Amino acid sequence: MIPQTSPKAIINEERDALDQAIARVLESGSYILGPEVEGFERAFAAYIGIDAAVGVANGTDALEIALRAVGVGEGERVAVVSMTAVPTVTAIRRAGAIPVFIDIDPDTCLMDLEDLDRRTFDTPVAAVVAVHLYGSMVQIDRLALWCQSRGLALVEDCAQAHGARLSGRHAGTFGDAAAFSFYPTKNLGAIGDAGVVITNRSAVAERARRLRQYGWNDERVSETEGLNSRLDPMQAAILGVMLPRLDARNARRREIAARYDRAFRDLPFGLQYIASEVEPVYHQYVLRTPERDHLAGYLRENGVATAVHYRTPVHHHPIYAPFANAPLPGTDQTAAQVLSLPMFPGLSDEEVDHVASIVRSFYRKP
Repeated sequence: MIPQTSPKAIINEERDALDQAIARVLESGSYILGPEVEGFERAFAAYIGIDAAVGVANGTDALEIALRAVGVGEGERVAVVSMTAVPTVTAIRRAGAIPVFIDIDPDTCLMDLEDLDRRTFDTPVAAVVAVHLYGSMVQIDRLALWCQSRGLALVEDCAQAHGARLSGRHAGTFGDAAAFSFYPTKNLGAIGDAGVVITNRSAVAERARRLRQYGWNDERVSETEGLNSRLDPMQAAILGVMLPRLDARNARRREIAARYDRAFRDLPFGLQYIASEVEPVYHQYVLRTPERDHLAGYLRENGVATAVHYRTPVHHHPIYAPFANAPLPGTDQTAAQVLSLPMFPGLSDEEVDHVASIVRSFYRKP
């Protein structure tokens, strides 16, 4: 069976360096925050090209802390797509805010900025969460200007966009803050949960640092309600090993995507449209077809694993359904059709070609 993703393949490639990093942490005697976390924060901020990175326990916490750090408060509304992982909306609710669901463009699978303008005309929002889905990027430069003109906070959800760029500029550098997850299957993954908040605003960075640790100030006095959400030094050391090869691994993902693209050029399904100014990182390679479930079953029978990101949009989850005040036709159509093919840097050309041949055989295309 060719897996849909395989974080263990990268672990195996880096095993010696990882063993050394883990041993270094064990020998250090510093097991909460400390030099490993500080070192990774500096390295990741430098890689992204931003002033500050604040390591936290996971991506959901990162987004909650980012929202709270930019000033989103209890009962305020936050615009967000429903075509995302549930944790995006979980974080909004944990920040005390109310999600306002915005539809997506089915071609890009990303927030429809015209729909954002329409749905927020009579429903004012305090902030927008821009979800860079599948390794592509929202029209974030345009969205940033839109938010600035209205005095709204902009937080980027970069959980699937490690290293993606728009016009040469990294995802995560356009908003007031951004949140990354380092879940093991991400383009930059740990061997457990981990996350980071990044920002160019010193006040936001300082507030994020306090929020991740009980709301403490420098004297360990809680001035606000915070969390226990610290990046673990072991995960920081592991991420420090992985970071230098992120661009090379993203380049391999683009090679795999290009190989799929060539093989599927004449097949009757859609692929995510990616604007020419975006350098994607293909966290997922996603096709869209009404025959999604039949194709997935056929691939499984022929030794190819797939996944669906996401079969149930967030506004259809019972706990979040009350926040859906209007239909989201683009979201519903897309969720019924998307299928994620195998995509990870360790795939060989032969495996990619085999997956493509099985897809072509489903459509009777030799």
